[in-house]
Amino acid sequence: MNTELPFESPAPKPLTVSQLTAIIKETFEKKFVDVCVVGEISECKRADSGHVYLTLKDEGAVLRAVIWRQAAARVRFRIEDGLEVVARGNIDVYGPRGTYQLIISDIHPKGLGALQLAFRQLVEKLEKEGLFAPERKRALPRYPRRIGIVTSPTGAAIRDMLRMIGRRWPAVEVCLLPRRVQGEGAAEEIAAGIFLLNEKRPDLDVIIVGRGGGSLEDLWAFNEEVVARAIYASRIPIVSAVGHEVDVSISDLVADVRAATPTDAGVRVVPDRVEEAAQLTQLKARMAQALVTLVAEARQRLDALARRRVVLHPQTFLQDKAQRLDELIERMHKALRHRAQLAGEHLSAVAGKLDALSPLKVLGRGYSITFGPDGRVLRSIEGLSVGDGIVTRLLTGEVGSTVTRTKPVDKPPGREVKADG
Repeated sequence: MNTELPFESPAPKPLTVSQLTAIIKETFEKKFVDVCVVGEISECKRADSGHVYLTLKDEGAVLRAVIWRQAAARVRFRIEDGLEVVARGNIDVYGPRGTYQLIISDIHPKGLGALQLAFRQLVEKLEKEGLFAPERKRALPRYPRRIGIVTSPTGAAIRDMLRMIGRRWPAVEVCLLPRRVQGEGAAEEIAAGIFLLNEKRPDLDVIIVGRGGGSLEDLWAFNEEVVARAIYASRIPIVSAVGHEVDVSISDLVADVRAATPTDAGVRVVPDRVEEAAQLTQLKARMAQALVTLVAEARQRLDALARRRVVLHPQTFLQDKAQRLDELIERMHKALRHRAQLAGEHLSAVAGKLDALSPLKVLGRGYSITFGPDGRVLRSIEGLSVGDGIVTRLLTGEVGSTVTRTKPVDKPPGREVKADG
């Protein structure tokens, strides 16, 4: 029996995990260079270092990805979970975990431009915080004395604003703070300019922030959050004049007043001296007419007073008043006499009642009053003793007596009265 084993190929040389990972890393990094991936963002986290870690997924798979800090700083929109994007970059193998990931160098929202999405996201955020609330917007002063302008010193916008302001209201003082209005770092310069004017020139009545027309990218500095918050924090009213009438920026939404163009900003911040002069002329004419009317009305009242009897015949007026006074005095005397008569009659009636109740009337009918030794009226024999001196009062005089005896008498019979109930 043949006991030989079938031929077996020799085993490959064993590799360490690190060696195998290195081979895979080299293969991947050579094979998958500059790839584009469409997926939905999930598990998005921004590290303190500025790097952004996320996962791209679709219905069948997930792909880890990272955006390094420098690339993340160039992204205009907010990277968040649930957003479908197109990511471009290189595949990298991360050895310590043995996983592969996409190093994103550029990322865009799918179906929507990055700037449009960034604009929409920032509008939603600031609106929730109340930066666009109408009740916080302030009215511009009607006659400003000092105006600050934050814009480029070489653009057409500053020329349009200065020309319009000078033509309409040349007496105003204009303070220009030159700032870049386009490109990297322009938003920070504009925000710093607003803060600087608030700090160094608190005497300004209004600040204009803006620039001329351009593409969305050209105007983007005025859609940055740093500019919006600087406008919101300004103690001085802000006018935003960015681009053309069809261009609406976030600075327009936050500012106290939105001007359609830089030229319109010049119209909004100062009055028109020609119109003001015309209004003054109209007011002067109206005041003159009002004075004429006032004088005419006063003369009519004066003429009416001059025609009154007291002015034409003052002596007769005084005589009438004197006669009226005599009549009032006579009526007063009659009233006093009548009151005195009534009082006398009332007094006589009261005196009659008092006289009827007088003890002397009782004495006149044959009754007398006896006073005890202590001078009090005696109503019974109680307290009297034989030998006590008493005084009896009669109608015409008094009689002194000495008690020789006392004798009680029966009380006269009286009708018993029972209480009801």
